[in-house]
This record gives sequence, structure tokens and C-alpha cells, in this order.
Amino acid sequence: MNLKKTYKFALKTSFLITIFLTLFMGLFLYAFYLVNIGQLALFAFATFSVSFLITQFRVEKFIYKRINKIYKDLTLLEAVSFSKKSITTDMATLTKQIDQYAKNKKLEIETLKVREEYRKEFMGNISHELKTPLFTVQGYLETLLDGAINDKNVAGKYLERANKGVERLIYIVKDLDMITKLEVGDLSLNVDTFDIVALVQSVFELLEMKAAKKKITLTFDMDYKYPIMVKGDEERIQQVLTNLIVNSIKYGREKGTTEISIEKLIKNKVIVRVTDNGEGIEKKHISRLFERFYRVDKSGSRKEGGSGLGLAIVKHIIEAHDEKIYVESEFNIGSEFSFTLEKAKTTP
Repeated sequence: MNLKKTYKFALKTSFLITIFLTLFMGLFLYAFYLVNIGQLALFAFATFSVSFLITQFRVEKFIYKRINKIYKDLTLLEAVSFSKKSITTDMATLTKQIDQYAKNKKLEIETLKVREEYRKEFMGNISHELKTPLFTVQGYLETLLDGAINDKNVAGKYLERANKGVERLIYIVKDLDMITKLEVGDLSLNVDTFDIVALVQSVFELLEMKAAKKKITLTFDMDYKYPIMVKGDEERIQQVLTNLIVNSIKYGREKGTTEISIEKLIKNKVIVRVTDNGEGIEKKHISRLFERFYRVDKSGSRKEGGSGLGLAIVKHIIEAHDEKIYVESEFNIGSEFSFTLEKAKTTP
């Protein structure tokens, strides 16, 4: 039988008091009067009962006052309403509650520290991303204002470069606007049925010139003779494919390959894989790849353009479809990004 610790304490204390007083009373009666066993037993029962009630009441009051004062002073377990019963029921349970509260608070503090570090890193990254094109534009405009505008050849070239800087700023701001809308759920999806094979082929055609510059081959893993119909926002999924393939080209090896495969999964899902034999990614970076502005290369140099938001946008678009995205990579061997989509019922 499990008893509250206060009850156990009160029972033991009452038992000891009863034994002592009963023996004392027995010896007293034996010495001066006649010993009556019935009366002695009644005296023992009364002593035990009174001792138990007084002890239990005093112990509970003692514990309640002190524990309640601790709760008020330290405001522990803020969300819990404390009653006398909850405080005095079991000290072991109370200890577990306080330990759990301490663990939760420790975890909360650690999470806040991580978020603060992320905020600082994010602000540093966005500052870096914006200041590079801003300073570029400013430099060209200042040169033009200093007199270079009178030279038609120099003026045209510098204005063109300044315009490219402005375009990059607009690109970054648009991506930031999109990812913000995705995060707050303010960007609606136009879900429809479309052929994922045809969509991949159209993305290949859009990026073939970019891939050709590095002599990278864009290809399917096999010849898809029939359409594979899926459900989703075709425009957003095109953006996902574009961002993933652009990344594979950007970090791919010269004369390398970017391969797309579309596999049917169980139930009503397909998985689209984008595989390359490029630089690969070290394991320590994989968990943070989808963070805004997170860069594997910390050197500060940026050989390739881009807003630094491509993978973050990919993740949010896929999650907006209630789907999953995965990444596998081996450094110096290559990477594979894959995501799931819902199959349309018309898929053969």
C-alpha cells in the first residue's frame, strides 16, 4: 500500500509516542494502581489517534508554509495553480515537478541563446548580402558623378554594371518578401494537376545555357515515355526545381552531371531527386542548409551570384504543400536533394 510520506512520518511518530506513553502508563498503574488491559488498550488507541492527527496536521502545515513561500518568492511552476493538497501530497512528486520545471527552463534558455545567435548571424548575413551590391552601385555612380559620365564608353559600361547591382538588390528583396509570406502563411498556392516530367524538361531548357558554361549535362535518369501527373502549384514547384538545379550547376564540377529522377512511392506519393557529382557538402553544414543566408563557404567571397535564399525558399514551398524535402551529400563526391509530391489519380 502506497502512503503519502507525511502519513508515513505521522504514523511512525504516533506509533513511537503511543509505545512510550502506553509503557509509561502501564508502569505507573502497575506501581500505584491495578493494571486494566482494556483501559490500557483504549488509552493506547486514543494516544495513537490524537498523536497521528496532531503530527499529520503540523507536518502538513510546516511543509505547506515553507513550500508555498518558496513558490511565491521564486514564482516556480508559473502555470500551475497551487493548493494545499498539491503541495502536501507527496514530496517526491513535488521534487519531480520542480526538476522538470528546471529542465524546461534550462532548455528554454538554451533555445533563446541559439535563436539570439541565429538572429545575430542572420543580421550579419543580410547586411553582407545587401551591402555588396549597394557599394557596387554607389561606386559606379560616384565615378560617373566625378566626370566619367562625359565619356560615353565608360558611362555606358558603368551604368550597365550599376543596373546589374540594382537588379541583384531587387532579386534579394523579392526573395525576402516571398520567404516572409511563406513563413507567415500569406502566400496562397494554386494547386492543380500537372505533368512533372514536362515541368522538369522545361526547367532544363531554361537552364541549358547556364549549364553549358560549365559543360554540365542536365539529364533524366531514364527515358520517361509517359506523363507523371502530380498535384501542386506548378509555378512554385518550377521554382523549387529551378533553385535546386541552379545550385547543382553553381557548385557542380566542370563537365559534370545533374540528374533528375522521378520515382513512385507507396500510396499516393512520388519523390523527385536532383543528384549531382559536384563539390558535395560536409556533414556539419547539412542541418543548416535551409536557413536564410546560411553559407557553407564562410570565406566571404562569392564566386556565384544569388540572394542566398534559394534553399530556404525551396523548403518553405515544399512544406506549404505539406510535403517533405531531404538532402544527402558526401564531401567531394556529390549531393542529392529530393522532395515528395502527391500523385494525381490519373497517373498510370
